[in-house]
Amino acid sequence: MNTILRRSVLGVAGLALSTGVVAGPLATFTDSTPAPAAAAAVQVAKPDMDILIPHGTQGEQSRISLGDEQTANVKAIIEATKKAGMDERAAVVAIATSLQESKLENLGHLGDRNDHDSQGLFQQRPSSGWGTVEQITDPEYSTTAFLKGLKQVEGWQDMPLTKAAQTVQVSAYPFHYAQWETQAADLVAEHWTS
Repeated sequence: MNTILRRSVLGVAGLALSTGVVAGPLATFTDSTPAPAAAAAVQVAKPDMDILIPHGTQGEQSRISLGDEQTANVKAIIEATKKAGMDERAAVVAIATSLQESKLENLGHLGDRNDHDSQGLFQQRPSSGWGTVEQITDPEYSTTAFLKGLKQVEGWQDMPLTKAAQTVQVSAYPFHYAQWETQAADLVAEHWTS
């Protein structure tokens, strides 16, 4: 009977030991895992499309594939917009404008193909007072200059994108900005919180 009792005690002890080893780390792991609500509080929500495109799009929409330089320019426009204290909608207007003017490429002087002396992301002209060539080919400076012009447009937030952009840019093709609104909004939604 001693042998049976001893085996039972050792069996129970072994079971307790093995359960403790398994339960110990699992209990510790479970206790140290943050609650899902805490993890969700850290994540920043992407901008809502109703904020990015409050008036709906006008006309057919265009879209291009972006390379690394163009994506870096999108991020520079967004950062300059944030520094200027402006919202996501301002970034949509700026990016759509740059898509139309330069396909988000920081263009230098294009020689005979150049539209007067237009350069940079927004095809701004030194002769029109936008700044020096060095300044308007700096993505942060050129975006800030564009946004400064946009701020001066009374009620720009309540205008269709193409009208707000045209009021700043004074383009020979005022309705061409509208075609880039969806892609610009998608880019802001993707990169605003990154």
